[in-house]
Amino acid sequence: MPRVQLINPSEAAGERKQVLEQIHGAFGATPAMFRAVANSTAALKSMWGSFGALSGGVIPAKLGEQIAVAVADRNACEYCLAAHTALGRKAGATAQEMTSAQAGESADPKTAAALRFALKLVNDRGQVNDADVQALRAAGFNDEEVVEILAHVALNLFTNYVNVAFAVPLDFPSVKLRKAV
Repeated sequence: MPRVQLINPSEAAGERKQVLEQIHGAFGATPAMFRAVANSTAALKSMWGSFGALSGGVIPAKLGEQIAVAVADRNACEYCLAAHTALGRKAGATAQEMTSAQAGESADPKTAAALRFALKLVNDRGQVNDADVQALRAAGFNDEEVVEILAHVALNLFTNYVNVAFAVPLDFPSVKLRKAV
């Protein structure tokens, strides 16, 4: 049972309705997470705007989804793990790539570096050092990409917290969380 009302898009009005219609258009449905966030039009606009902005960024969609599943698993967010696993597959990732990303791993050295950095941000609450950023540069990321990796992590923390804190019901095929290490 969700801890906040899931807004019915057909009963929404104004800006809230407009944003929910955009979300429905993008997904062909209105995922429960957005219906929960829609309790605040400002929060909904912030979240949806961040998704839109990052989808037009320099980080490829596949890497963005791999970051999302790594962060979701670390935060025990079953909703985001399920949603981003499905979205990662749509973005061209194999099932094995998504499973590896969930563990913060990748056979691709550049992707592996991004996932290590993303999880360091989560685990250490943003407390990274020069060597951490330099490791990303050594893997081939420029400053624009480094900042976008952090932005993906921040957006996923927002979505993870929404889903976990408000017990948002799953509306994507379930994916098993890994055992916390």
